[in-house]
Amino acid sequence: MQDQEKWQEQGVPTEPVTLPPEQVTPPSEPIVPPAEPIAPPAEPVTPPSEPLMQPKQQDGAAESEPLPVEIRLEEKLAGAEAKVAELQDAFLRAKAEAENVRRRAQEDISRAHKFGIENFAETLLPVKDSLETALKVETPSIESLKEGVEMTLKQLGAAFEKNWLKEINPAPGDKLDPMTHQAISMMPAEQSANTIISVLQKGYMIADRLLRPALVTVAQGTEGEGKENDKGA
Repeated sequence: MQDQEKWQEQGVPTEPVTLPPEQVTPPSEPIVPPAEPIAPPAEPVTPPSEPLMQPKQQDGAAESEPLPVEIRLEEKLAGAEAKVAELQDAFLRAKAEAENVRRRAQEDISRAHKFGIENFAETLLPVKDSLETALKVETPSIESLKEGVEMTLKQLGAAFEKNWLKEINPAPGDKLDPMTHQAISMMPAEQSANTIISVLQKGYMIADRLLRPALVTVAQGTEGEGKENDKGA
């Protein structure tokens, strides 16, 4: 009571203050409850099959398992190294094979240089045997010597023919061929100019290569033929 008297003297109201009631506006439409209750989800939520990757540990902590990207890079690196090893092995094999081929080619060339005339020398051996046999006769007759020389000449001709060695022996009257004939002299003759009169030495060819030209004399021709040749020129 003393406190109330003090409050009244100081002007402080002692009666309780009543607040006006709040005006609640009713909703324009009535709240309708849902027709069907809310059903829980049909399938339960399954946790992920793979565990979520944990963030990298700080302070330089080592990772427990390598990342999938690093695994793929390591596989690619291993495959590349295997391919390089395979190619290097193939290169070494090819290099060795090329070296063997080169060595065999050099050996073949060396043998060809040493034994290139082996077949020709083999065909000449009977000719040498015939000549040695003829020299062993103490008192040969002219006829026996002639027969021996003819037989030796036949053997030599067979050896030449077997080794593609051909004679160049033009007949009188043949046209001069500067590719296989060599004119030693020109003589006046009753035949066409630049035709062969006689053969001084036979020529020879090995297959299609000239070994030695035939040495021949050539007809000079008459004065009338020379004038006709000048007019034609």
